[in-house]
Amino acid sequence: MKHYEVEILDAKTREKLCFLDKVEPQATIAEIKNLFTKTQGKSLKDEDVLQKLPVGTTATLYFRDLGAQISWVTVFLTEYAGPLFIYLLFYFRVPFIYGHKYDFTSSRHTVVHLACICHSFHYVKRLLETLFVHRFSHGTMPLRNIFKNCTYYWGFAAWMAYYINHPLYTPPTYGAQQIKLALAIFVICQLGNFSIHMALRDLRPAGSKTRKIPYPTKNPFTWLFLLVSCPNYTYEVGSWIGFAIMTQCLPVALFSLVGFTQMTIWAKGKHRSYLKEFRDYPPLRMPIIPFLL
Repeated sequence: MKHYEVEILDAKTREKLCFLDKVEPQATIAEIKNLFTKTQGKSLKDEDVLQKLPVGTTATLYFRDLGAQISWVTVFLTEYAGPLFIYLLFYFRVPFIYGHKYDFTSSRHTVVHLACICHSFHYVKRLLETLFVHRFSHGTMPLRNIFKNCTYYWGFAAWMAYYINHPLYTPPTYGAQQIKLALAIFVICQLGNFSIHMALRDLRPAGSKTRKIPYPTKNPFTWLFLLVSCPNYTYEVGSWIGFAIMTQCLPVALFSLVGFTQMTIWAKGKHRSYLKEFRDYPPLRMPIIPFLL
């Protein structure tokens, strides 16, 4: 049987790190990773079959040091638990936030309590989805991302919570009608977001990295797949727009805008990836907004 010889180099210096001989033709990158780990104590990744790679019987691989890594699950749990806890500090008006006379007092406005319920529900949902729903194609991400992500989520949570729970906060201009409309938008979008996450989860068997074209299911909330590639982002933005209408709070509106901008970038990237990977990808779909964007 023909065997391969695999040479592994540092991607920056081109310095030879390891030479593996008599590698089986059917060996996957994950198996080569294990061989490399035994000799160098480092890690490669992925499940591509060596025989299918565009190499001869002598293969050259490049090693790239990704720096300190942290699991996606850890990052998500940290960045989502923070806003949940921070918002409640402002809601319960713990000392040193609004002044001594307001310590542990309660707002007289119903919308403030409703907003706390909605905000808490959103992040509890995210935490539970991280633990029981999401299946990550990559196990880790750079450690520095946890600081960037937490600054974004925690900072905005504190900013919006400060104003919504402030003793001088005033309810929305159009009162109960505005609040009811906003609550309906928020609830519908939360249900839609969860439905999309479940549909995406069902596309990827546990323990695999299989990629398939997502299609609508019997669940009406998934029918948005007919028009957009990333309806989970569409619903996510919709949730925050509903929350902004409900609270009529500028920081929430800015958070929605920033989030929309970032999710549009992610959606466009994923849309391009779908088009490149699947020749029969539905041509009418847009990345995040039907018919527009």
